[in-house]
Amino acid sequence: MATPRILLLLSLFCLPMGGCRDTPGVIPFVDVNVDLNLALPAYNSLNFPGNWLYISGGSRGLIVYRYTLDEFVILDRHSTHDVGAGCQCSVLADGYTIEDPCSGSQWYIFDGSIILGPATAPLERYTTTWIPPVLTIRN
Repeated sequence: MATPRILLLLSLFCLPMGGCRDTPGVIPFVDVNVDLNLALPAYNSLNFPGNWLYISGGSRGLIVYRYTLDEFVILDRHSTHDVGAGCQCSVLADGYTIEDPCSGSQWYIFDGSIILGPATAPLERYTTTWIPPVLTIRN
């Protein structure tokens, strides 16, 4: 049977490394199931491309960014550098850069990709469905 062989290989691989641990840069899984009605005053700024907003959800909160009239980018605020520290990222004054105050790592708000490290992983991104006026965010 192939199953015992696979288990044996996995155990031989993990034991010398001190056991299998979480993958570096991967934030803890938190179920995200959010619906935002952009017709409500609280979300009015998201009716215009280029604007962003913090909302609750995810591991350390979410950044909702309106990229175009039909596209949104949703990023978790949990820094991917030293995940265990639980640092919460913030959008800088330029409106396009997200920074981890603990490490100084920076990412683009457009897609969560790294601008500068020490972080080596992009920010966690969530999927969206846009059926005006409701934006649905899921993972």
